[in-house]
Amino acid sequence: MDGTIFIGGGGPEYGTPQHLLLGYANRHGLIAGATGTGKTVTLQILAEGFSSAGVPVFMADVKGDLSGLARAGSPNHKLHKPFTERAAKIGFADFAYQTFPVTFWDLFGDQGHPVRTTVSEMGPLLLSRLLELTEAQEGILNIVFRVADEEGMPLLDLKDLQALLVWAGEERERLSLRYGNISVASIGAIQRRLLVLDTQGGSAFFGEPALDLADLMRIDADGRGMVNILAADKLMGSPRLYATFLLWLLSELFETLPEVGDPEKPKLVFFFDEAHLLFDGAPKALVDKVEQVARLIRSKGVGVYFITQNPADVPEDILGQLGNRVQHALRAFTAKDRKDLKLAAQTYRDNPRFPTEDAIREVGVGEAVTSMLERKGIPGVVERTLIRPPSSHLGPITPEERRAILSASPMAGKYDRTLDRRSAYEILQERATQAARAAEDAEARAEAEAQREFNAARRYSGTRVERSTSRRSQGPDFGEAMTRMVVKELTGTTGRRIVRGILGGLFKGR
Repeated sequence: MDGTIFIGGGGPEYGTPQHLLLGYANRHGLIAGATGTGKTVTLQILAEGFSSAGVPVFMADVKGDLSGLARAGSPNHKLHKPFTERAAKIGFADFAYQTFPVTFWDLFGDQGHPVRTTVSEMGPLLLSRLLELTEAQEGILNIVFRVADEEGMPLLDLKDLQALLVWAGEERERLSLRYGNISVASIGAIQRRLLVLDTQGGSAFFGEPALDLADLMRIDADGRGMVNILAADKLMGSPRLYATFLLWLLSELFETLPEVGDPEKPKLVFFFDEAHLLFDGAPKALVDKVEQVARLIRSKGVGVYFITQNPADVPEDILGQLGNRVQHALRAFTAKDRKDLKLAAQTYRDNPRFPTEDAIREVGVGEAVTSMLERKGIPGVVERTLIRPPSSHLGPITPEERRAILSASPMAGKYDRTLDRRSAYEILQERATQAARAAEDAEARAEAEAQREFNAARRYSGTRVERSTSRRSQGPDFGEAMTRMVVKELTGTTGRRIVRGILGGLFKGR
C-alpha cells in the first residue's frame, strides 16, 4: 500500500495485516517488551520502512546490532533462514534483501563522525540535569549563563564554563547584589561535577563545529531517507549524558524546524532507545519539558518513538500521546509485573476476539500486540501480529565495513577537527592579562614616583651630608647607618606609601 509501512500480520492465528500510515507517523509511537522478545528487529524494520519512503531516521545503537542496516541480508545467513518462510506466511510479496543508506555518528568520535554542541546551546536546564545539580547550584548556573549573554562571552566548551565560574566566584559580591547569592561552596560543587564529566569524556561533546541538524535530514540520490545511527554502546556508561544529548537534540529540532502541521509523511523520525534513562530520577521541570516537546514537535513534522522494556517506564501524560504501538511480550513473574501488564493492556482498544492482557503475555519472539492509528487518527483495534522480517543484515557489521562507510560518507572531514575560536575562556584570559599589565605599569609608575620623592628627600638633607664629609672618611657614623637603613626601607612597597603620604605632603608645602 502506498503511503504506509508494512509492519506484519497475516496467517490464520493473526489478525488484519498491520500498516503504519505515514500521514500519522508524526503522532509518535511506542515499542515495548521484555529483553529478547524482538524489539530490535521491530526498530530495524521501521527504520527500513521510513528510509524507503524518503523519511530520514535518527536512532541510537545501544548494542551495535543496528549497524546491520548498512548491509543487505542474506538467505544463507543462519539468522535469516526462517525469514523467507515468514515473509510468505504473512503475505509479504515485496520482501527482498537490500542495504540502506547509513551515516554513523559517535559523541566520542570513535565509531562515527563526531557529534558536538556548545554549552550555550545545551542551556542551563539540561546541563543541570546532566550534572545532577541541586536547585541552588542550578540557580548559580542560570546566573552564569545570564552574565555570559550580557557580557558578550560565548560559552562554547567546558573550559569556557569553568573559567566563567571562577570569574563569578571572584566577582560574587558585585554579582550577588544584582542576581542573588552566589556561594563559593556551590561553585566548587559545580566545578567538581564538570571535572567528572570531563573525565568521562563529556568534554568532547562540547565545542565546535556543532552539529548541523540539516545533516540529519538528508535524502540520498535514490530518494531514500538517511538512517543516522548513533553509536551508544560506550555512551551507555554515561546514561545521563546519553539521555541529555537525545533530549537536547529533540529540543533543537523543536526550536529550529518550521511549523508544517500534518504532512503527508514526517520530515524526520526519532527513535529514543532505553527511554527509561530519560525519566529515571528526572526532576518535574525536565519531565514537563519532555512532555511539551513531545506534544508540540508533532506539528514540526517530527515523529518520536520511545523504545523501552515496560510502558510504565514512560510517564502517563507522555504515554497518552503515543498513537502507534508495538507491544512485545511482557513477563508477569511478580505482583508488580502483573500490575504493569494489566495497566499496559488497558491502554489499547479492545479486540473482542481475545483478551489483550493474555495476548501480551503469550506472544512469542518476533510476535507482538500492535495498534496503529487509522484514518482521522483513530487508534486501531489491538491485533496479534507476526512482525515482518528485515531486509537488511540482522546483527552488527564488521569494523572494516564501518570504516569503509565512514571514509566514503559526505560527512567525512566536516566534523573531524575541533575548532577553538575566541570565547569566554579567551576573553577572560585577555582581561586577566590586561589587568596584570596595568598592575605592572602602575607598580612601575609608583616605584618611579617613590624614587623621585626619595631623591627630593636626599636633596633636602644635602647640607648636613656635606658637613659630615670629613667624618665619613673616618668611617660611617650612626647617622649614616640610619640613612642607609631608611633608604632601604623606602625603596620597598611600604616605604613608597610612607614617602607618598608623609614626605610627599611635606614637599608639597614647600
